[in-house]
Amino acid sequence: MIYQDRRAAGRILAEAVQRAIRARPDLGPAVVLGLPRGGVPVAFEVAKACGFPLDVLVVRKLGAPGQRELAMGAIASDGTVVLNRDILRELRIREETLQTAMRREQEDAQMQERIYRQGRAPVPMEGRTAILVDDGLATGATMRAAVRAVRAHAGRVVVAVPVGAGEACNDLTQEADLMICPYAPLSFGAVGQFYQSFGPTSVQEVCNLLEQAQWEESTPRAAGA
Repeated sequence: MIYQDRRAAGRILAEAVQRAIRARPDLGPAVVLGLPRGGVPVAFEVAKACGFPLDVLVVRKLGAPGQRELAMGAIASDGTVVLNRDILRELRIREETLQTAMRREQEDAQMQERIYRQGRAPVPMEGRTAILVDDGLATGATMRAAVRAVRAHAGRVVVAVPVGAGEACNDLTQEADLMICPYAPLSFGAVGQFYQSFGPTSVQEVCNLLEQAQWEESTPRAAGA
């Protein structure tokens, strides 16, 4: 399965989420949380189809010193952290180095959320199901941090992605109340290989989608729409 782009993937994912909601009435009401930046176009389509409010949750990778693409773990804007202990041991990362990286990335995550929301308050999660959406799962470290970040606030936690590595999806079933992934191929290299168009999502696009979602939520639908 190859998705045309993130919006197209979101529409297919939305169908899977709607089926899950119909099968599990206990999952509603819900709020959809997109993981910026690439997860937000996907989440927009899910929120629109399901009629749920849309918000963001920023989770930052903790890059290893001198190897920023190698993840020591991930941290959410509220400080919830997931660490890769194997990488920490292998690279002999000092606690001071780790703490410095955590402070830096958490502050950056908080700043990004303020930029994306443009002065709007976060959508309340208390008593709702939090549906966490990204454009795909490779290792799942970022999503695990996201799940743990919302667990204390949301009634239930659902992870929904258009595509994911089988091992990552299986791991997330232990973290979330429900894992939704329409496509988990046996061979998985990178998320981008399952998209025809996988260019970077801009900050402005994220802001525009969040604003549009809020406008659509506040605008009454015409009868029969």
